[in-house]
Amino acid sequence: MKKGKVFLVLVLAALVASYFVFDLGRFLSLDYIKAQQEAFRGLYAEHAFAVMGGYFVIYVLVTALSVPGAAVMTLLGGALFGFWRGLVLVSFASSLGATLACFASRYVLRDWVQGKLGDKLGTINRGVEKEGAFYLFTMRLIPIFPFFAINLLMGLTPMPLLRYYWVSQLGMLPGTMVYVNAGKELGQLSSLAGILSPSLLVSFALLGLFPLLTKKIMGVVQRHRKLPPQD
Repeated sequence: MKKGKVFLVLVLAALVASYFVFDLGRFLSLDYIKAQQEAFRGLYAEHAFAVMGGYFVIYVLVTALSVPGAAVMTLLGGALFGFWRGLVLVSFASSLGATLACFASRYVLRDWVQGKLGDKLGTINRGVEKEGAFYLFTMRLIPIFPFFAINLLMGLTPMPLLRYYWVSQLGMLPGTMVYVNAGKELGQLSSLAGILSPSLLVSFALLGLFPLLTKKIMGVVQRHRKLPPQD
């Protein structure tokens, strides 16, 4: 393995190990976010750009390293920044982090995997070159496969990183909107009575219905793609 790959593996391993050794995940729990909600709001009011920049960097790192916490970070984005600003930050940060994870997988593992399974992967690679954007869009839209698994597996394919970025951003956008909106509603809670507010109930209903709705939509799209051309 080349020195550059060894260095990257060591850096990634050190960062992931630090996350678990120092229990950094406790800062990305819903309980912690709710407990520090007022402190975050005060900090944001005084240093808006610094907080947005720090949030963006942390989100990119969380997604790039494939460690737990992205969902809570998304809720925090909605609670702290509101819907539209939170949507922009989360959408770009999650897409950039996913692309970095894809790149790391490709840089470290692709040559080795291709060398071991080159013949078997030939058909898959040709399929990805032809229909890869559609399949990636489907996987992003329907949250069946784990986020990190998609980044890892697609890194082993020849899909260009720029295409991977914009397809991921487009495919994840509806789900991002639902989660950011749910976070916005959570951020507005001032008492237990607010838990039963209609807007919050709608947000959580969307969280539950989103996978089912997208699966139905993609089923219709796939059937349409298989229809023979009409004379």
